[in-house]
Amino acid sequence: MAAIGFAAMIVLANVIMVPAGLPLTGAEIGEVTAFFATEGLAVGVGSALTPAAWILATFFGAGALAALWHSERERGEAWSLLGLAGLALQNATFAGVVAARLALTSTAPHDRSATTGLWALHDAVFTLNGTFLALALLGLSVGGLRTGLIRPWHGALGLLAAALQFASATFAHWVIDNGGLLGLLGLVGWLMWVVWIVAYGIVLIRQNPDTPARTLTNDRTSTAPA
Repeated sequence: MAAIGFAAMIVLANVIMVPAGLPLTGAEIGEVTAFFATEGLAVGVGSALTPAAWILATFFGAGALAALWHSERERGEAWSLLGLAGLALQNATFAGVVAARLALTSTAPHDRSATTGLWALHDAVFTLNGTFLALALLGLSVGGLRTGLIRPWHGALGLLAAALQFASATFAHWVIDNGGLLGLLGLVGWLMWVVWIVAYGIVLIRQNPDTPARTLTNDRTSTAPA
């Protein structure tokens, strides 16, 4: 439930701010100033949804860890811990993004130089956040595949989204400077991340906690006592 709630929160935040004119990464400072000087309400409402989203993301990570940990511990693996760490780090990093947006609503009407600096910082942190999304996607996708919790298509979706997010973070300098096709890496990876986390939430909802966990041994799926 937390996974689905998280996805709903972040999509709703974007539905509020994007139609209002939220500038894309690398936007000209004139466009940035015009938006944040006039659309403070949209930024405020969109930002108000994010604290709940971060809490829900953490709940989801804890639920996934609970579902995977028994089987992973038997094999001496910790992919689910890696995924939970990625979720925690992306929460902390995106807090910086939201803080920059809120600060921009104060500086945009009065101080162009401060607005320029804040927007540059916003773009850098926003793009580099793909590193931690990639970590969450990698850990929980591999963990889910190794334990048989998620289906191959679901794991492949997560790994592809992780690759796109990591590529966007790696090429952050050029993404910020040029946008274009490079900017699409992060966008497509983000859309895939939303689908992936909703699907993961459905998997966890359907899971019967009384069902023995599945483990992979010698490339075959076997049943281990819960």
